[in-house]
Parts: sequence; C-alpha cells; structure tokens
Amino acid sequence: MARELSANFTLEELCKSQVALRKGIDNSTEDPAIIANLTRLCQEVLQPVRDHFGVPFAPSSGYRCLELNRALGSKDTSQHIKGEAADFEVPGVSNFDLATWVSQNCAFDQVILEHYTQGEPSSGWVHCSTTAGGNRHARLTIGDQGTQQGLVA
Repeated sequence: MARELSANFTLEELCKSQVALRKGIDNSTEDPAIIANLTRLCQEVLQPVRDHFGVPFAPSSGYRCLELNRALGSKDTSQHIKGEAADFEVPGVSNFDLATWVSQNCAFDQVILEHYTQGEPSSGWVHCSTTAGGNRHARLTIGDQGTQQGLVA
C-alpha cells in the first residue's frame, strides 16, 4: 500500500527514479527524518501546486539516496539527499510561470528555474526545496549563462 505524504503524493512517488531503476540502486527510505522532510515538501510546495493548477503531475526527481545522487553527478550537499527538494513540471504550464507562482505562494528555501529557454514554455524544469526552519527564500535561474539571481525568463 502506498504511503501518503499529502492528498496527491506518496512516498513511493517521491523516491521513484528511472536512473535508480536502470542502475539497480535502491532509492527507497524508511528514515523518519527524510520522510518528515518529504511530507513537508509535499504539503508546503507540491500539493499547493497541484491544487492551484489542477493538473496531475509527478516529480521527475525527489528524494535521492547518496549513491543515486552521485550517479547523477550532483553534489553531496544536495537537498534531495535529505528529502527537502524536488524537480518538477506541470503539463500545460510554462516552467517560468510555475517557478514564479511557487515563489509567490509557497513556503520555500530555494526555487530554481533550471535550463529554461524563453519562448519554449516546457523547456527546463523547476527545482524547489523547503526546510524545517530558516528558509532562505532564494530565487535562482540556472542555464547557459551560469547561475543568476532571481527568476529570469
């Protein structure tokens, strides 16, 4: 039975990874701290996005065990490892508009618009994280120009 983290998101969904499946990496977790972080992420970010836009979506990346995170070439300091971050898109919604809405309506640590190309609404994706306290409310854009402050279309 699926373990619900919010009305529309489950633990299994937040741990699912195509890369982990291909590489035979067990990306499941029973760590109570990670599950608490994933629950917060779902309740403070993903569920509000789902409720507002009314479109089902699944994060492309949520929790990542250290082995998976390294296989993806990400830093050991990634918030994905702690269950504090997810990468996602919402079908039919521009990723710039999605990042903007999240940054104006959700409790977040970082909102990063990654690899978005102006004029191509579905290009790139949105990375969002949240913490138990001390959220930085950082808005960043990462792309060909490197990392820029703010959400840049």
